[in-house]
Amino acid sequence: MPTYIAQINVNEDEFQNSQELVAIWGTIREDIERLGGEILQTYAVLGGYDFHLAFEVESGEVAFQVSQTIERHGLDTETMRTLPVERIGELVDDI
Repeated sequence: MPTYIAQINVNEDEFQNSQELVAIWGTIREDIERLGGEILQTYAVLGGYDFHLAFEVESGEVAFQVSQTIERHGLDTETMRTLPVERIGELVDDI
C-alpha cells in the first residue's frame, strides 16, 4: 500500500489544552483504520508543523478521505505521498 505523510497543525481555537488534543488521537486512529488504513508513525514536531503522521492506505482517494477525517477534528493538514528512497534508483534507470 502507498505511504502518505500528513503534516498537521493544531487549530488553537479548537483546543483549550493539551489533554483535549491527546484525547482525539485514538478517534483519529479508529477513523483511519475504518477507512482501511494503518498509522505507521506519529511524531510531535518542532518547527513549521505541530505533528507528523505517516500512514498507509490503498489509494489517493482514501488518503484524501483520511485528510478530511483529520481536519474534521479541528486540525489542518498538508498530505503528501511518499516514495521509498530505495525505489529512486529503479525509477531513474528507466529514464
